Amino acid sequence: MLRTGHGDIASEVHRLYARWAGELEAGSFPTGDVTWQYPPGAGLLMLAPALLPLMSYLQGFVALMVLADAVVVLVLVRAARGGRGSAAGAWLWAGGLPLLLALPFARFDVAVAALAVVSLLVIDRRPWLGGALAGIAAMIKVWPALVVLGTPRGRSTRQAWSAVLASAAVLLAILAVGFRGTFGFLSSQGNRGVEVESMGGTLLHLARLGGWPGHVRLHYGSFEFLGPYVSTVARGSLLLTAVAFGWLLLWRWRARVWSEATVYDAALTAVLLFTSTSRVISPQYLIWLIALSAVCLTVRGTTQRPVAVLLLLATAVTSVDFPLFFGAVLNSSWQGVAVLAARNSLLAAATVLSCVRLWRAAIPPRRAALSDGHRAGPRPAPLESGAVGGN
Repeated sequence: MLRTGHGDIASEVHRLYARWAGELEAGSFPTGDVTWQYPPGAGLLMLAPALLPLMSYLQGFVALMVLADAVVVLVLVRAARGGRGSAAGAWLWAGGLPLLLALPFARFDVAVAALAVVSLLVIDRRPWLGGALAGIAAMIKVWPALVVLGTPRGRSTRQAWSAVLASAAVLLAILAVGFRGTFGFLSSQGNRGVEVESMGGTLLHLARLGGWPGHVRLHYGSFEFLGPYVSTVARGSLLLTAVAFGWLLLWRWRARVWSEATVYDAALTAVLLFTSTSRVISPQYLIWLIALSAVCLTVRGTTQRPVAVLLLLATAVTSVDFPLFFGAVLNSSWQGVAVLAARNSLLAAATVLSCVRLWRAAIPPRRAALSDGHRAGPRPAPLESGAVGGN
């Protein structure tokens, strides 16, 4: 793509991103375009390739994603330095991202992942900076707002969460002043249906094999199912997302043990839950999960090592799904459905395992907690970086 300035995998960059950049240069977000479903910060990434000289729009875009990839590698390598760090995270990213072939460089998710990775790796020392970066990233794609969920109770949480809100609000205000149609993405996102590669889509594929009369069509920027009961499946996905959010709040409320890895592990679990329950699971979503898994593996005490292995396998199967078997997936042939079911089964298993391991690490069994309390007596709450949560 850098050499020739074109590529089939990059048709979205040619067809959509370049057109959106032209509208943004004229001072307006793509109002009335149902495919514009991103928070307004994404507009800045659409404009950025035009700033690079001597390159076409696609070449500039790919060059920026390569730069973002390099940033992730460098910060993961830096996190591995010293006796407590591990190079496993850098190796996971360096070996896992190429499993998606050229796709990561033809979408802007690598840039968002870079912001999220840097946010997590600085949040223990500078909670306000980590929160600010997460807030900026959330204005490009929403999911980075979840990476601050596991910050230790007390001042760290107050600083990080306040910085997320403040940075997102400031960026949103600037974009609202500078461009028309800043909030137009909300209606398009709300009208999305069940995408063919989602968990709900897998159920509809199986129903289609059994004679269900629904069909697949390009709808709201992705291939979605249309037909009877699709709205029911979509509502079920939204309900599962709400349940996932409730589980995360319960975990946060009951968590008592914080380690160096907790904030990283919680970020991966949260994003996994929201990815798995989403109405849409695009192939590039695996970039998020590989990036967060890599951050977890920079700490030797992480609980998410087996989860990272499952996600590595899911990433490999994703490239069989798209682009290799995507036609079979759209047609709901048994080969395409089998590949998709394998990928989504790996994602589901990774999600459940991630939740179980995060819960067990942060919430000791009641009997063990009572026994420790009787043996040791009352203990003062430790400092910000201690192992047990404070106020």
